[in-house]
Amino acid sequence: MKFALKALTGAALLTCAFAVHAQKGETVKIAWIDPQTGLMGPVGNNQLRSWQFFAEKFNVNNAAGVKFEVVGFDNKLSPAESLTALQAAIDQGVRYIAQGNGSSVAGALIDAVNRHNSRNPGKEVIFLNYAAVDPDFTNSKCSYWHFRFDADTSMKMEALTTYMKEKTDVKKVYLFNQNYSHGQQVAKFAKENLKRKRPDIEIVGEELHPLAQVRDFAPYIAKIRAAGADTVITGNWGSDLALLVKAANEGGYTGKFYTYYTGVTGTPTALGTGGEGRVYQVAYSHYNMGEPMKGWMAEFKQRFNDDMYTAAIPNVYSALSDAMAKAKSTDPVKVAAALSGLKFKGFNGEVEMRRTDHQLQQPLYLTVWQKTDAKHPYSPENTGMTLAPVQEFPAYVASTPTSCQMKRP
Repeated sequence: MKFALKALTGAALLTCAFAVHAQKGETVKIAWIDPQTGLMGPVGNNQLRSWQFFAEKFNVNNAAGVKFEVVGFDNKLSPAESLTALQAAIDQGVRYIAQGNGSSVAGALIDAVNRHNSRNPGKEVIFLNYAAVDPDFTNSKCSYWHFRFDADTSMKMEALTTYMKEKTDVKKVYLFNQNYSHGQQVAKFAKENLKRKRPDIEIVGEELHPLAQVRDFAPYIAKIRAAGADTVITGNWGSDLALLVKAANEGGYTGKFYTYYTGVTGTPTALGTGGEGRVYQVAYSHYNMGEPMKGWMAEFKQRFNDDMYTAAIPNVYSALSDAMAKAKSTDPVKVAAALSGLKFKGFNGEVEMRRTDHQLQQPLYLTVWQKTDAKHPYSPENTGMTLAPVQEFPAYVASTPTSCQMKRP
């Protein structure tokens, strides 16, 4: 009960003080389109539960007075399945879609939403992107109907390499990533940033492997060791990161890992104590933040025996409810106009949905894998370990420019 009260209080604090409630009591359905089966199913199921958990929290108190309902669709990490799910959601009258796992999926959804909205005036749909981080989505492929709440690949790499710039022990880097747009972008921006900030660093290897297909990463670890790499930069997530670090532990690799997704389902268990002080994560949140996140995470773990790590989700609800209150409507056309350029109170401070490209501007955090202690007590997957903050990067440090030429209705 104590955690529940804290969480409800947190939800209330994240709303803006708009006096007028838009469509008070109206139900706003969100179609969640992500994997529930396959190797990435555990990640998707955790996130669907998180979406539903925060719908409960924000339904108690939000700026617009609306009720959120999340409808889950299993896309099996397939763009084709995702387009089928999108059409099914639209046929059911859903006007808001959420997706995050796989930029290949997000790219297909952006194109489909653009087509639908241009052909069906009065039935527009908004795409709430909570985790697909290909920078193109807020640059060359930017869309008025797409809003990204995660920091993109280039923003995270800007922060990561700002930290690495001062680390003289980093001399030989291996780039290891999944072979799709996100992994390719991680490698691209790593090379560009390191060349600019640490031209003395040698890239001793670069690997792209199939997404969500590899079960044994031991041969890859052998190649990394043979290359003499003291550091690995990887954007891998889900099973592709969990199995990679498991193979590194078993294969005796003692170099450092700079990652985007260490905190995601399965990776903490795979790490155990083997990566202590050697595995870093760059993200817009971490396990040991203050309220309201602290209370939310504690209640989530108590209720589901699982860890809540996709913190973009409460920011989506905050932004949506504030925008609906500002627009005095749940109509996606009016809500999109209110979301564009919206400044709101997020769990991680004052944030802004940049009007030029619909990329959320927010602080980032670099954390390191270590044993829990009094200051950093949260233990993911009951490992006795945690991700403790090493450095915080204000929004202006991690921000990157945009080439977006947005077409507005």
